[in-house]
Amino acid sequence: MVTGARRVVVKVGSSSLTTAAGGIDDQRVDALVDVLGGLAAGGREVVLVSSGAIAAGLAPLNLPRRPRDLATQQAAASVGQGLLIGRYAAGLARHGLTVGQVLLTVDDVTRRVHYRNAYRTLRKLLDLGALPIVNENDTVATEEIRFGDNDRLAALVAALVHADLLVLLSDVDALYTGSPSDPASRRIALVRDDADLADVQLGRAGRAGVGTGGMVTKVEAARIATGFGIPVVLTAAPLAGAALAGDEIGTLFQPVAHRPTARLFWLAHATAPRGRLHLDAGAVAAVVARRKSLLPAGITAVDGSFAAGDPVDLVDAGSGAPVARGLVNYDAVELPALLGRSTPELAAALGPGYEREVVHRDDLVLLGKAR
Repeated sequence: MVTGARRVVVKVGSSSLTTAAGGIDDQRVDALVDVLGGLAAGGREVVLVSSGAIAAGLAPLNLPRRPRDLATQQAAASVGQGLLIGRYAAGLARHGLTVGQVLLTVDDVTRRVHYRNAYRTLRKLLDLGALPIVNENDTVATEEIRFGDNDRLAALVAALVHADLLVLLSDVDALYTGSPSDPASRRIALVRDDADLADVQLGRAGRAGVGTGGMVTKVEAARIATGFGIPVVLTAAPLAGAALAGDEIGTLFQPVAHRPTARLFWLAHATAPRGRLHLDAGAVAAVVARRKSLLPAGITAVDGSFAAGDPVDLVDAGSGAPVARGLVNYDAVELPALLGRSTPELAAALGPGYEREVVHRDDLVLLGKAR
């Protein structure tokens, strides 16, 4: 599963690349570069998702710690990103590899057209023998439209390029039931499903010092990737080579047996809902249990501003919990007048165009516990 992976996405966190003061740690970068170069030399396609731009920009700007305000973070990223990519380019050149920088925002993986453009860019870089290095575009991202950490980004990139393996590297060598420094904690070697996480206290399972992620985000990223049929290895950056060689270290997350279609995966994990449709109990049962399309008669209320074709969450009106996400066939302004009415009634009153479903079952994916 690990040693046979042909296309590998590797994600590395800030704390694995930089010094405590915030500058780039040349020895750590060189060690990672040698692992990536070895993978490429062995005939594997490699994509690197690298944090570290903000952290790398701290020391050059005489910033003592990671700034809290967005403007200073963006300034640090604009300085640090160039230093980081330059360091990677110089290191990978020793292995005969050309680097391609790809900076993404949330929009690039949550809007379908942008998502496909990102895929074409990454695919072409790999076809040309280059090693893509992906990071969030911190210099333009706002608080409202940013990933916050690169773990989820890495999982989406892994799905985007149809990777055979995702490797999440940090300063913690594996997933533990509690803090790695606690002698009572034990390493989780294999995660087959959520039942294997029952004893894990994610809030105390390790957190990088200068990064924004932690074990919570890494487990969520693993869920996303394994849900698309991609195995995930979680370990510390110094152990990357051993993990990729198949040594029994770190934590292996097993993938689901049947990979969903790329379209439904995109809908579930790479979209941001533009609104919410509140469903009565009958509609929830039809959508969740019987996998039916959503009709106007089962909708009790509409929230948000969306256009036909936008993603919306389908919410249980009783509990308030989202049960599904789908692409809506009506605009937000026209939908309220249709609620509670049958499709034959609407067709008779407004024309045959209003006999269509609000969300067709082929454009709908169940969320969370509703699956």
